Amino acid sequence: MLDHALAAAQCVRVVRDFDHYPGELDFMRGVRANAPQVVFLSIESMVKAMDLLALIERETPGLQVVAVSRTVDSALLLDVMRAGIREFLAPPFDSVAVSETLQRVVALAETKPINMGSTDQLYCFLPSKQGVGTSTVALNVALAISRQPESSSLLIDLDLSSGIIGFLLKLNNSHSVVEAAENAATLDESIWPQLVTRVENLDVMHSGRLNPDFRIESSQLRGMLDFARRHYKTICVDLSGNLERYSLEIMHEAKRIFMVVTPEIPSLHLAREKLGFLNRLEMAGKVTVLLNRSNKRNLVTPGQIEDLLGAPVAHALSNDYQGVHRALQAGRGVDTASELGRQFTHLAGQIQLKKPKQTEIDTKKRFVEYFSMFPGRYSVADKKTAV
Repeated sequence: MLDHALAAAQCVRVVRDFDHYPGELDFMRGVRANAPQVVFLSIESMVKAMDLLALIERETPGLQVVAVSRTVDSALLLDVMRAGIREFLAPPFDSVAVSETLQRVVALAETKPINMGSTDQLYCFLPSKQGVGTSTVALNVALAISRQPESSSLLIDLDLSSGIIGFLLKLNNSHSVVEAAENAATLDESIWPQLVTRVENLDVMHSGRLNPDFRIESSQLRGMLDFARRHYKTICVDLSGNLERYSLEIMHEAKRIFMVVTPEIPSLHLAREKLGFLNRLEMAGKVTVLLNRSNKRNLVTPGQIEDLLGAPVAHALSNDYQGVHRALQAGRGVDTASELGRQFTHLAGQIQLKKPKQTEIDTKKRFVEYFSMFPGRYSVADKKTAV
């Protein structure tokens, strides 16, 4: 009967219906998955109802509660009020009473928004150019983060043009980011486990089969990210480097953007171009530069790279071709006991400890003169065009 009354009100959508009093884990899983603004709580069992009410107040402050009972009893109403519940509904669920209750609930929800405990630990990995090893870096950093105590981590491959996370890990899950985006509005705790694959302590969502025609809309990206943020403490995203609209949107949301470069001239040139572009979008302050495939024989030193980019090289990762190749053959991360594996572990530990360094585009010449063959101004679209 209540379902029909809510449907008739046309301002509430029932996203989950429990036919029993759920345990704490099941209840919170349903709340995180569906992000409701109001819970209609049966008080047929006051003890169980009060347990759930205490859980709501502790874990999701701001979530509105309406008590529901089959009968109206003055003593019961008094108990409900003492528990802090101000709204009560009982059969026959008169349409006027239901509408007035919902209006009051909406007003309270607007003045006291629900706190769902959404994480801000969202990190993007952006290549200066294709082939610099960004996916390998993103994968191994995400794995290292997932090994930290009490970690809950997700890696999303959003390189829809040439994502290789699934290939690196030999994943056979047919579901991917594409399905997650297409079902963004209806994601729940039953759909999500089908979209991700567990690798050690890390949940991985790969990019799926090559599909050049597929585009992620802003609403789809928002729904997918909101769901993930309610379920994980840390989210790592592997981007294509093509600066698609959805990539820019997710970088705006990110806490930090790790730009992966190598000591080769084309990589550094494009890194400089992208840093300038991100600077104009006021995102350069989030950028941390990672130097991949570094060794003592590099013709370009880290100091020269910093002169060129106008940004510090935060971490240098060793060039361990054999170690990466062995990991690829085995479908796993790089050996944690190797030098490169230890560097990934160190980087993962530093990510959540340090604030992002402010990155500014410098006009220093020195090594920049090495690039005098390239145009002096950035060739990408300006901020007004890109947004």
